[in-house]
Amino acid sequence: MIMTVVSFLLGLILCLLFGIPYIDFLKKKTIGQYIREEAPETHAKKAGTPTTGGVFIIIATLLSAVITLFMAEKFNDRAVILLITFLFYALAGFQDDFLKIQGKENKGLSARGKFLRQILIALLPIVYAIQTYGSFGTQISFGNIVVDLGWWYPLLAIIAITGASNAYNLTDGLDGLAAATGFPAFIACTIISLLSHDYYIAIIAASMAGALLGFLKYNKPKAQVFMGDTGSLAIGGLLGALAVMGKFEIYLVIIGGVFVIEALSVIIQVISFKLTGKRVFKMSPIHHHFELCGYSEVNIVKGFAIASTIFSAAAVIIFELFHTGVL
Repeated sequence: MIMTVVSFLLGLILCLLFGIPYIDFLKKKTIGQYIREEAPETHAKKAGTPTTGGVFIIIATLLSAVITLFMAEKFNDRAVILLITFLFYALAGFQDDFLKIQGKENKGLSARGKFLRQILIALLPIVYAIQTYGSFGTQISFGNIVVDLGWWYPLLAIIAITGASNAYNLTDGLDGLAAATGFPAFIACTIISLLSHDYYIAIIAASMAGALLGFLKYNKPKAQVFMGDTGSLAIGGLLGALAVMGKFEIYLVIIGGVFVIEALSVIIQVISFKLTGKRVFKMSPIHHHFELCGYSEVNIVKGFAIASTIFSAAAVIIFELFHTGVL
């Protein structure tokens, strides 16, 4: 428990410290965000805001996690797999951001190229979990309900990890939104991992929670920096990987309730438009719908952050009730 607090504080402090020089570097190199033409008109003023801020989130998280894992003597091969997965997702996101910056437009990797990278990276923790956990590795559980999916499990795990990566990426559309909704989600992962005695997962999750809180200082409205795909793809991928390695895959749907809603809003919008020619929302993801309905960016972020906190708390409470045998 104490070491998770240490990792949280270390992630917070390191992110705050790394943010200042990194943002100055981006400004000097004029590495700014390019805004999509179809984005709400109010987003035009965001053009040129430094991006790839995910770099210092990732560095802070990795350093915090590695230092604390060594201090707690929990630096095992499972932790290494999680951190490598996180780093690979960050590299994929950075490649996407780099192509956008290089091309001076909001077009990076193709959707197919990005998705292929996400699947290949997701296989790392999935294959490891199946080989290491044996028959337990292909099981999913929700309380006393345990189902062995056998060879269907890798498909579910790929959906969990790549889905979390993409859903978090979609959520990163307003100043402070991704960080404010991701913070409670990683706190929930930390608590669930502590209850499960998976201390290495708790330390990594706490490091990320601290880094996200630190990043909010620079990303809250009006943002000084955006995390970019470098941050969002990696953070979402880590969230999914934590659930797979910690065997709380089903709870991920509750923990990431906001991200699920964001992703569903896009899916519903696309299906509706293709089948009927009509849009269900004024714009998707759904946070843009609320923008066009007249809600301020600050209020949307606050509302989504509260919703994420409620989802995360619900997941922890349900897990604890099952864990203690109350349900």
